[in-house]
Amino acid sequence: MNKITKLIIVFSILFVGSCSSNKEKKDTSELWSKAMTTERIIKRSGTKLTSQKQRESGLTERDALNRLKTGGGLFGKKGISLSGVGDDQQVAAMGMPINPYLWRASLESISFMPLSSADPFGGIIITEWYNDEKNLNERCKVNIFIKGAELTTNNLKASIFCQQKESGSWIDTNVDNDKNIDFENAILEKAKKIRLSSQ
Repeated sequence: MNKITKLIIVFSILFVGSCSSNKEKKDTSELWSKAMTTERIIKRSGTKLTSQKQRESGLTERDALNRLKTGGGLFGKKGISLSGVGDDQQVAAMGMPINPYLWRASLESISFMPLSSADPFGGIIITEWYNDEKNLNERCKVNIFIKGAELTTNNLKASIFCQQKESGSWIDTNVDNDKNIDFENAILEKAKKIRLSSQ
């Protein structure tokens, strides 16, 4: 028998032996009863409703139990929306602090360009310099910033940077602001289409 086979046999015996041990079951009822006292429940829940009047009315205990059951406050995890706009907020609550439709539309709009950085939690997309095969003396890159969870123009900022090659050196050129606005509008239109197709 080689060493590896012996080691496997030893570990298998130890594993099976540890799984089938006849350990005594500890009585945890006392620990459970301590954990379920009203004071411990209130402390664990993190409720802010702790005034004497709120305690006497039972509001503190109800809020604490609700927080522990749902993971949130009086209205559960989702809270309450007064604006009536729930779709963007609901999708953003799944983990992304930015609008997922703007994020996806932005990535699709620059899919032909190599990415330098993409941070979905910060809402930042930065591309590498990109040369079109038709014009090797010009290169461009794009920075996209998504600032919020709603699908609005205020939550999107796109900047295009271009350079011309002159005498072997890359020189910055001015990019018309209208190009940036047109690019932002193209991303917004794509985001709206993505949103409509996902409903």
